[in-house]
Amino acid sequence: MITTAPEPDADLRAALERATDADPLGEAYDRLRDHLTDQAQRAGILDVAYRTVDTPVGELLVAATERGLVRVAYPIEGHEKVLDALAGEVSPRILRTPARLDPAARQIDEYFTGRRRAFDLPLDMRLARGFRRLVLDHLREIGYGTTASYGTVAAAAGSPAAVRAVGTACARNPLPVVVPCHRVVLANGSIGRYVGGVTAKRTLLEMEAAS
Repeated sequence: MITTAPEPDADLRAALERATDADPLGEAYDRLRDHLTDQAQRAGILDVAYRTVDTPVGELLVAATERGLVRVAYPIEGHEKVLDALAGEVSPRILRTPARLDPAARQIDEYFTGRRRAFDLPLDMRLARGFRRLVLDHLREIGYGTTASYGTVAAAAGSPAAVRAVGTACARNPLPVVVPCHRVVLANGSIGRYVGGVTAKRTLLEMEAAS
């Protein structure tokens, strides 16, 4: 589980976690959650905000820091596991605050409904370093509805022989969908593996090809 901050932060976090969208008092709890989130920000105890977004490829977890979107995760990755990793790699001060992620949720929805072809969100790329970061930077240059081979991406990143390393970078992409590793395919045209599973990758490629 995610580590909690010391008192009185723990009380604030516990109250915020109880204010969920599923609560029958919806709007009242939304107001409470927003109020507590503001308090958490002012107290300096909110480092990572997260929410989930329903999509045709499953419920995506999206998380952001003050720098920008830091993580997008598929159900297959295990949302609790992802949050635990964020607690260790970024900060244990993580709160479920849907309103903070509204812009990301809106753009993801626009993408899946065919109204958006490129994301315009600030990104926090701290979870990708070295060659992996170079690869992810080049992935953002692969246009909507097009694909590139792992070899092509390796060459673009300055290491033509590093095809396997490109595959690893795609598999460990912290921002799938937004940073489009699904557009990287094998040299023979087959789709290859994907962090969200082969079915999700095929769905994204077919959706883009049909637009």
